[in-house]
Amino acid sequence: MDTIRARNARRRTLLKAMAGLPGLGLAGGLISLDASAQAGGKAAVNLQLGWLPGNNQIGEVVAKQLGYFAQESLEVTIQPGGPNIDGVAIVASGKYEMGQVSSSPSLMLAASQDLPVKCFATGLQQHPYTFFSLKKKPVNSAKDMVGKKVGIQATGVILLRALLAKNNIPESNVEIVTIGADMSPLLTGQVDVVTGWQTNVTALKPLGPDRVDLRLWDAGVRLYALPYYATVKTIQTRPDVLQKFLRATARGYAYANANRDASADLLVKEYPNLTRNDEKVGIDAMMGYAFNDLTKTNGWGTMDPGVWQDQISLYSQLGQFSKRTPKLDEVMTMEILNSTRDARAKV
Repeated sequence: MDTIRARNARRRTLLKAMAGLPGLGLAGGLISLDASAQAGGKAAVNLQLGWLPGNNQIGEVVAKQLGYFAQESLEVTIQPGGPNIDGVAIVASGKYEMGQVSSSPSLMLAASQDLPVKCFATGLQQHPYTFFSLKKKPVNSAKDMVGKKVGIQATGVILLRALLAKNNIPESNVEIVTIGADMSPLLTGQVDVVTGWQTNVTALKPLGPDRVDLRLWDAGVRLYALPYYATVKTIQTRPDVLQKFLRATARGYAYANANRDASADLLVKEYPNLTRNDEKVGIDAMMGYAFNDLTKTNGWGTMDPGVWQDQISLYSQLGQFSKRTPKLDEVMTMEILNSTRDARAKV
């Protein structure tokens, strides 16, 4: 018992250390399912987020509001999260069956520590993490980083290092400046570059029309955003629940893509504290990441195992796996996607 407690303590310490990564935090969303709980003949499901609800949940909100979850015999409640929610650790413990994190590396790092979770679908096809500069000193490519001051949160430095490593640029060629979440250091000239999600339109407003974007994906670091995951046990014993959730959420995303104004109204109806016009712009940005040529062929939520393998190889090269480098089939599975392929919108 003491050995088990010690092992669990070590895992909690590791997870907390990883949780601060911007867009990569383990404090993601988690979907709880009580298999025995029934609400009017429906399985009770709680979608608990590691962030305050916004356009990231547009697919789930639409699926809930328009009855797509109900048609799959699911009763879904979206629970707001907070900084103390450690989603991967909770799901891995067996308390909950499904989850969603901000970014794919969280699941690679979890697998490298022998946590029994796998990704089964992804909300966005490409990661919106972006390096922002201004036209007077633009950064249009990785090589333009040379000689620049890059303002970035301390826990996001690994992303900059990944970009530099991928493009064979020595880290000493850039000056790293630790900043907070706002964009003012760029506007005041303290730094030449700041970072953030391209879909966070409210935070980006102050940069105005002179903003220049360099996406992490375009710089060669291909990560997934908003991936869904479950325990190995759930994937093996309750695939029907994952399939139902994925089918309904896919319908929600497809509706949101085709009806963006109406979807913004549904989002604000669910969360009246949100600013409708800002969320509409955010939904427009989200749809560009949720659908691409791959989803046109394989449907919303699909993934490319090759992208996952590239991530694993890059993070291994950067020395991010302290225990061991995980295998591809320990990190992700195509089983749930394959079983729902015909039901997920091909956009």
